[in-house]
Amino acid sequence: MKISTRGRYGLMLLVDLAQHDVGNPISLKSVAERQGLSEHYLEQLIAPLRNAGLVRSIRGAYGGYVLAKSPAEMTAKQVLSLLEGPVTIVDEDMEDGFEPLWSRLRNVIQEVLSAVTIQDLSDMSLHKDGSYMYYI
Repeated sequence: MKISTRGRYGLMLLVDLAQHDVGNPISLKSVAERQGLSEHYLEQLIAPLRNAGLVRSIRGAYGGYVLAKSPAEMTAKQVLSLLEGPVTIVDEDMEDGFEPLWSRLRNVIQEVLSAVTIQDLSDMSLHKDGSYMYYI
């Protein structure tokens, strides 16, 4: 299974919104600049995210986008399923005798994607330099 740029960039977009949420809407242009992504491509991704209720748009001169839910409530599975479609390992109609293996792999992947939230991804990317995270 290979996750396309659509899924990866969708996750990056939501993580960026989570990390830069200070109560003001965030423009796609600023996300594109920070992440080194195409603003035009982000415009294509934001519509399904908005339609699914993961982000809200704010109109006006200082408009942009904000998360519609807490990043801890949004899972990687939600985002990838929305942008990529169902998570599959092989075509469902294949009869090659390895169905139990494919089923187990699919279940493990679904479990991991369901357990990882946008908040988790945000925390991971903030500390990707290997530094320790201390909680008080």
